[in-house]
Amino acid sequence: MGQLTTHVFQTELWVPVPREKVFPFFAAARNLETITPPWLNFKILTPGEISMRVGALIDYQIRIHGFPVCWRTEITSWNPPFSFCDEQQRGPYRRWSHTHTFVEKSGGTLCRDEVIYAVPGGALVNKLFVQRDVENIFAYRAEALKKYFGVKK
Repeated sequence: MGQLTTHVFQTELWVPVPREKVFPFFAAARNLETITPPWLNFKILTPGEISMRVGALIDYQIRIHGFPVCWRTEITSWNPPFSFCDEQQRGPYRRWSHTHTFVEKSGGTLCRDEVIYAVPGGALVNKLFVQRDVENIFAYRAEALKKYFGVKK
């Protein structure tokens, strides 16, 4: 097997809320449903309460361009209230590693996301389809978080 071509997506959003109130929102896995675009038909399949910690597994179902996809992530790093990382164990990507970082700044919290990912089909498939999808998903998420945390326009 050849070398995996990875891509990096980074974004950040400042919210006027202390980190001690922002981190618990992200620590509640079911809140992901409220910040995921409706066109993905996102559903958490893991039953009951999800205890976020290293080794926690979360199963989801999404639709990508109309096709249903099952996705499993594992929490591989858990450092409240500073950061955590989830990595795909099964799903649409060849690799997906999403690091969430929370930094106190200017009386609020700077929420940073870094995603390192690889897709079947490599750079061309990423350029034609995946990169735009990732950008749109995180743009929707930013708007949902602004609304939730009361960021003024």
